[in-house]
Amino acid sequence: MEWAISERAQKITSSAIREILKVTERPEVISFAGGLPSPSTFPIERIKIACDSILTADPKASLQYGPTEGYLPLRDWIAARCVQNGAKVSASNVLVTTGSQQALDLVAKVLVEKERNLLVETPTYLGALQAFSLFEPNFISVPCDDQGPITAELSTLATKRASGFYLLPNFQNPSGRRIALDRRHELVKVAAQRGMLLIEDDPYGELSYGGEKLPSLLSMNPRGVVYTGSFSKVLAPGLRVGFVIAPDEIFLKLVQAKQAADLHTPSFTQRIVYEVVKDGFLEKHIPTIRDLYAKQCRAMLDALEEYFPTDVRWNVPEGGMFIWVTLPSHIDSAELLKQAIAQNVAFVPGAPFFCGAPQHNTLRLSFVTVPVEKIKIGVKKLGELISAEIKRAA
Repeated sequence: MEWAISERAQKITSSAIREILKVTERPEVISFAGGLPSPSTFPIERIKIACDSILTADPKASLQYGPTEGYLPLRDWIAARCVQNGAKVSASNVLVTTGSQQALDLVAKVLVEKERNLLVETPTYLGALQAFSLFEPNFISVPCDDQGPITAELSTLATKRASGFYLLPNFQNPSGRRIALDRRHELVKVAAQRGMLLIEDDPYGELSYGGEKLPSLLSMNPRGVVYTGSFSKVLAPGLRVGFVIAPDEIFLKLVQAKQAADLHTPSFTQRIVYEVVKDGFLEKHIPTIRDLYAKQCRAMLDALEEYFPTDVRWNVPEGGMFIWVTLPSHIDSAELLKQAIAQNVAFVPGAPFFCGAPQHNTLRLSFVTVPVEKIKIGVKKLGELISAEIKRAA
């Protein structure tokens, strides 16, 4: 039998992170690689109670097909949450998705065109690059500093007729940075002036260690922003429930794209999420996640200060799950990873997070699933390997 894989599919590549995670399944490995939330934060008992309540009160509907747009009470709740945070949002513009990764896939199908400019931060989320790359855009990597994208670098040529500018404003994966308030205003202003859509991806916005929130881009210009969110980081990723909010004309196309993809997000998991969050549970639950992650972040920062050479640089995040490390320019983090795995430590090399010229001397550390005592052990081993590489080059 003769068959062929499509030209489009031949361009799909595996996630570098997913490949590394296969190695980290070994119990002896201290893994700073996965961008996974801590399982200790999963509200298991609350979810058990929700499941029992749903299957008692309305079992047939919860196990039946549902509308593509999603379970209306959950959509109402999401819209109200956004309004509470300063954004003018109606449930009619909320589409429930099977995780926010599907939201990115739908956005790509609806908005990204072959050889048309698509702006991204430097570096940016690998999963978004995978979703967008299938549609062959002309990626424009926008330079960033610790305040976010440098708006002066947004040339008219790059933004003209661009499909959009993809951004993670809060505790970005992989860099951990949060876009400063004045930079947010500048981005919204420039985008509005040039008719460029902003694609705001916000899975980490609730994870500010101090609890302070900055206004979303959506709240600043609802007509010029497509916003994606998720329950994976505040409840549990296995539920696979996210959402996308979009202006009317884009929303319709996103719904049509989802119909073709999976008809709708599972009725049961949508109801589980709603049953758990409807009575204010997140107001008590999220602070416990913030406190845990802040403690683990501090443990890693202290270990980096103690064990890493002085010519290695890293950020100090205000929230989220990641620390971004820049090594001396001669060290390739992919080669360093091979040595680290031999020492039963794993991390993610930085190169895959760049759509343009990769910076091979960067890496991402995730600290939220590693116990404090193991963070110190793992960082010490990495520090020794990096010091050895520096001495070798001297």
